[in-house]
Amino acid sequence: MPQVVTRFAPSPTGHLHIGGARTALFNWLLARRLNGRFVLRIEDTDALRSTKEFTAAILAAMTWLKLDWDGEPIYQSHRLNLYREAIDRLVIEGRAYYCHCRPEELDKRRKATMAAGGKPKYDGRCRDKNLGPAPGAVVRFKGPESGKTGWTDLIKGPIIFDNRELDDLVLLRQDGQPTYNLAVVIDDATMGITHIIRGDDHVNNTPRQILLYQALDAPLPLFAHVPMILGADKTRLSKRHGATSVMAYKEMGYLPAAIANYLTRLGWSHGDQEIFSLKEMTELFDLAQVGRAAGVFNPEKLNWLNAYYIKKTPPETLEKLVWPYLEARGYIRPETEELKKIILTVRERGKTLAELAEKAEFYFQDLPPLDQTAQAKFMTPDNLTLLRELRELLHNSLTAEDFENILRHLAKEHGVKLGAVTQPLRLALTGRTASPGLFEIIDILGPEKILRRLNAVLK
Repeated sequence: MPQVVTRFAPSPTGHLHIGGARTALFNWLLARRLNGRFVLRIEDTDALRSTKEFTAAILAAMTWLKLDWDGEPIYQSHRLNLYREAIDRLVIEGRAYYCHCRPEELDKRRKATMAAGGKPKYDGRCRDKNLGPAPGAVVRFKGPESGKTGWTDLIKGPIIFDNRELDDLVLLRQDGQPTYNLAVVIDDATMGITHIIRGDDHVNNTPRQILLYQALDAPLPLFAHVPMILGADKTRLSKRHGATSVMAYKEMGYLPAAIANYLTRLGWSHGDQEIFSLKEMTELFDLAQVGRAAGVFNPEKLNWLNAYYIKKTPPETLEKLVWPYLEARGYIRPETEELKKIILTVRERGKTLAELAEKAEFYFQDLPPLDQTAQAKFMTPDNLTLLRELRELLHNSLTAEDFENILRHLAKEHGVKLGAVTQPLRLALTGRTASPGLFEIIDILGPEKILRRLNAVLK
């Protein structure tokens, strides 16, 4: 059996989309499970829209997701001679031809055909004229005018197209650039790609590409078309549903393990298991378990997964991941052990790294701003009296245990529940009513900061 070779072939005309990342994952997982090769090909023949910045962003996203590729990335822009040689061969063999029809003529004829109830495909006017190169000419593939073209899709099953429905597709544009369908077939054939896993928006391209493989006497790869990812409204995932690029999720504080787990599980299943490490997915992934129905992107489930992976991240790693979000807010980094303690107090309370930073922010503020609604509720005259008495009992040698004893003593002395003391104190120290455990906060802040914050509130 020949070695399995898969590929991911993004166009550097934008950032890596979340749907593209799932396609990359499926190709990577299949190659790694079967000890094959995974090729990264940058389809940058669109010179006007392709940029080095987007190329770098795609490579960064792949690296962040830990999707390593074999060999160097391959750039279509470096392979133009290969495409032109293939086109010349097809013309010489009578499998392609030059077309001199002008775009405005084509548009006029298509409209007339549609008005008469026909389909807007090329009418073959130049098909048998044996024309040669000319300014503004294109090269078209001479497709069969009868018969059927089909394949057994590894996800969708048997798919068949009537050749009469297929156009004589353009292989070489007026500007001398090869078209997508030609370049992708040459690339996949010359690179020995055995499995093509891609979005099902490419299904209509596949019969045309199969005919090109046959015309070039190249072996056919196996095709697997993955259903699209939809938003909650069952339309194709777009910016109106939230972030769509991989690196946008990185910036929001998602972990690569959570993104990889979620995207793979969005369309593939292994029993009822929800949580998979990359190693587990590599061992278990099978195209036969990829569903035929579109997956619906569920931000809540992604948040649940991300929270799970945050909780599983070692403290020394987590503090390094969270710190950039705090640094971006302008804070000065404390000692490593103190930062680690701070992060541990909020680790169970956030779904993203950015959310952990937001929940830990009060530790770094000189005087956290008080929530106005909570202030009106908890900073009553009686509670302020309790805080004043607490202030008088503070000194620099207090431990967290001493603090707890003082709070319990105050509550007992005033005949109130402990919460009557701890809630206004929590608000004074954090500015909020929901926070990590009060005694954890007290231990980290220390008597000096606690006294400063009490003074500010009591003033």
